[in-house]
Amino acid sequence: MRLKKYVIIMRENTFKQEFINYWRNIDKKIFLCFVGLFFLGLFFSFSSTSSLAGERLNKDYYFFFTKHLIFTLFALIIMISISIINTSFLKKIVIPIFIFSFIFLALVPFIGVEVKGAKRWLDLYFFRLQPIEILKPFFILVIVKVLTFEKLKNSLIKYFFSFFLLSAIIILLIDQPDLGQTILLVLSWGVTVFISGASLFFIFGFFSVFLISLSSLLYFMPQKFGYIINRLVSFIDPNKGDKFQSSSALDAIKLGGLKGQGMGEGILKDSVPEAHTDYIIAIISEEYGSIISIMIILIFLYISFRIIKNCINQDDQLIKFSLCGLSTLLIFQTFIHVGVNTNLIPTTGMTLPFLSYGGSSLMGSAILAGIILNYTKNKTHLYE
Repeated sequence: MRLKKYVIIMRENTFKQEFINYWRNIDKKIFLCFVGLFFLGLFFSFSSTSSLAGERLNKDYYFFFTKHLIFTLFALIIMISISIINTSFLKKIVIPIFIFSFIFLALVPFIGVEVKGAKRWLDLYFFRLQPIEILKPFFILVIVKVLTFEKLKNSLIKYFFSFFLLSAIIILLIDQPDLGQTILLVLSWGVTVFISGASLFFIFGFFSVFLISLSSLLYFMPQKFGYIINRLVSFIDPNKGDKFQSSSALDAIKLGGLKGQGMGEGILKDSVPEAHTDYIIAIISEEYGSIISIMIILIFLYISFRIIKNCINQDDQLIKFSLCGLSTLLIFQTFIHVGVNTNLIPTTGMTLPFLSYGGSSLMGSAILAGIILNYTKNKTHLYE
């Protein structure tokens, strides 16, 4: 009996010590920012989806909020679990998870679920998974592995191989079609390759190839990719296209002003389809004011600042480039979402990390956050 009690006490002490070590080594400011964003997303989900579920879909008022709550709790578990595991082990499992995620993405054209003309999801019975959301952070990590591979240190092959991996994903994304994620990955890849030491000539050459290829698709396959031209035309000249969604989002931001219309008083969520995913920042601005939206953007910028500060004191090239790439992915996605909502760029259907409704988006955000926390732990004392 005493032995059993002693074993229980030892386990409790071990768990307590492990938690203390974890909390001491983790970058607490980045961690609290991520947790704060998750809970802000939960709060705004309640505000933006209640009327949608109750009045338009005849479901329980808390239908979408309950799902978002479950996804948020699951995402927090994923984030903390990834941040806890040994960094060397995380580096080893990057490639297998990337391959697994890529296979899922490759299955979308064959067994994917089509919604509103786009086939981007796999039906996993419990929820619909958008594979690209899971693939994005691991794509950055695999690219960095290629760029820092010792045997290819002084070879241009590493850049061409990273370009090949990007091209394979782009082909699958364009087929869905998903131009927003394509642009996001292209930009993130370009910055990551540039940081690793690639010449501007190589990067500009790639972007030229990408633009020529995209133009060729628009010219030779107008039926499948004509929507891209329509969005560009309507963006340049609103009189020649349908800009209802982007115009409504911008009007909602204007109506909200600095202080907002009040919780539940916004009309954007009731007038624009999927506003709680693609136009969440506009809903926030309309109901709670532009001040809150600016504060949210500042949180993302502060996270990026903390990451870059860690990179300056980082000796491991793989971790340094990985953190820069992940930070780029996070910031670009944030500003693409904000740019669409404020009518500064054409509509792309991009979610806002941590805040937009959707299980795949939350899981992707959690994976990205977990990797960032893992790669920044044990380094905070260098710049506190």
